[in-house]
Amino acid sequence: MRKRFKLASLLIILFVATQVNAQKGDKSWRMGISAMPGVATNGGYGFVFGSDIRLQTEIADKLQFTLTTGLTGFFKKDNVKGMSYIPVKPGLKYFLGENLYVGGEAGIAFGLVKNSGRSFVWAPAIGLSFKTVDIGVKYEDASDFKFGDLTNNNYCKQFALRVAYGFSLK
Repeated sequence: MRKRFKLASLLIILFVATQVNAQKGDKSWRMGISAMPGVATNGGYGFVFGSDIRLQTEIADKLQFTLTTGLTGFFKKDNVKGMSYIPVKPGLKYFLGENLYVGGEAGIAFGLVKNSGRSFVWAPAIGLSFKTVDIGVKYEDASDFKFGDLTNNNYCKQFALRVAYGFSLK
């Protein structure tokens, strides 16, 4: 049931994004490159660091479609094995004002640690976006990874600061 909900959520986001874009017409794409220091919310991890590349385009007034990938690393403490993953997350970004936005992404994360597999990943965010700088705070949850026969219960969750440099691709 949980997997069906996750898959349905991802398909709805993709469907809405493509339908609205088809009605609105083509918009220019932007790219952002970020650094994301963070802290794990529980488990045996302490510091988290990531970097991502995000593509985004306007699909309606104040609404943008995003597609994000990158690398996230959870650094160990308390004898817990470190964890790294590559997320692939489509999402939406809604502007509440000229620069203030709320957003959400959901997708899949591919574990880079042997036998970790993959995980559903989701991330709500709030931030400020300017012409070339995007600064935001996000919560990210990718807690379905497996280590051998054990589930890495709720360890891959974090709060992170995302600081990005953005530019137009046209």
